[in-house]
Amino acid sequence: MSGQSIVLIGFMGTGKSSTGRVLARLTGLPRFDTDEMVSTRFGLPVSEIFAKFGEEKFRDAETEALAQLADGAPAIVVTGGGIVLRGENVKKLRALGRVVCLEADEETLFRRISRRATRPLLQTENPRATMVELLRVREPLYRGVADVRIDTSSVSHDEVADAILKSIGQL
Repeated sequence: MSGQSIVLIGFMGTGKSSTGRVLARLTGLPRFDTDEMVSTRFGLPVSEIFAKFGEEKFRDAETEALAQLADGAPAIVVTGGGIVLRGENVKKLRALGRVVCLEADEETLFRRISRRATRPLLQTENPRATMVELLRVREPLYRGVADVRIDTSSVSHDEVADAILKSIGQL
């Protein structure tokens, strides 16, 4: 590993958490997940943090979690889907290392995220329409910060991890 972290960004359901675990295993680097860090801080699952404290409070804690990683050793950093919504986070992501955006087609995303009823931003009357709107807002932000983009629609987490390592010259 070259001394830089590998930072995974992308929409919910793209496989960031699972791919992050595979990358940590393959590289021997520690894995940090900003959602897990926030959840640990509050002692609550992300869905309950949203419900009790609101999205803004969650985003504040997410920004703080990212800041904690700034001076650390190289790692696999898995981020929440909305981390790119704040400009200060985008700068921190870039400073951490190589930013990899995981993507998937709309059908695949909806199928994957529908499996979990705990997605706080999709607790709406029309989850599909909400997902499409969130994608419309976030995709340009993901693409603007990513060094590499990987489509996860029809490949395994191991294949995604291999593609990431090849694309950044680590395999």
